[in-house]
Amino acid sequence: MNKLSKKFIERVASNLKKYQRITLAQQKSDVAEADTVTLVKDILADVFGYDKYDELTSEHQIKATYCDLAIKIAGKLRLLVEVKSAGSSLADNHLRQVIDYGAHQGIHWVILTNAVEWRLVRIYVAKQISHEEVCRIVLADMNPKNEDHLQCLFLFAKEGLTTDAMDAFHQQAQLFNKFTVSAIIRSDAVISVVRREIRRLFPDIKVGNENLSLMVENEVIKRDTIEGDKAKEAVARMRKALNKLERAKNKVTKVVVADLAS
Repeated sequence: MNKLSKKFIERVASNLKKYQRITLAQQKSDVAEADTVTLVKDILADVFGYDKYDELTSEHQIKATYCDLAIKIAGKLRLLVEVKSAGSSLADNHLRQVIDYGAHQGIHWVILTNAVEWRLVRIYVAKQISHEEVCRIVLADMNPKNEDHLQCLFLFAKEGLTTDAMDAFHQQAQLFNKFTVSAIIRSDAVISVVRREIRRLFPDIKVGNENLSLMVENEVIKRDTIEGDKAKEAVARMRKALNKLERAKNKVTKVVVADLAS
């Protein structure tokens, strides 16, 4: 969890409520996209702490097209912001557009927003461009007295960008998610514990690890946590962690044996 500065907390407390009212009013009025861009710049400045004149650049050109806003810290491009009108719903094609923008600029983070909803997205560029949504907030739902809400808002703020809070949050999200939990539940160690507990509670039931593992995979766990690249990555991370623990255990064992032999 990020340590939130007094300056950040006070700024959010002073300005958030005002912009919650404005964003909902503009959403209801279905204002033009240009008006929403102006509002987003105000929010980025007054709530999230960016300097409107030195750090926010409008209509940032990327090859033959433009991104609505770019955020520069100390003259270095750090974040792209794609804005849609307040009355429109954010759609997948909007996300693809801003991801394409970021990939061409070598930027790892982009924001997609209509002033009402804010999405923070991590971009990966390897053999092909891919992305992962890291955080999504609805500004009107945020409570400046709620620690979890403040932590989410912090990810979009200048303080979060300059302290690499986005990357830290993303790493945490990669480790603690439904795919990791699913992989752990399906591991031999957990299956063995469940089997022993079943036999302890119901002595007449005879069940092996293999049958129990199949039941967990086919009837208990949701399929989307078992299949796909993210599920495979979670299993790989779990095995890597287990191997690390095993190596540490073996190292301690060797030290103890050496001490006893001396």
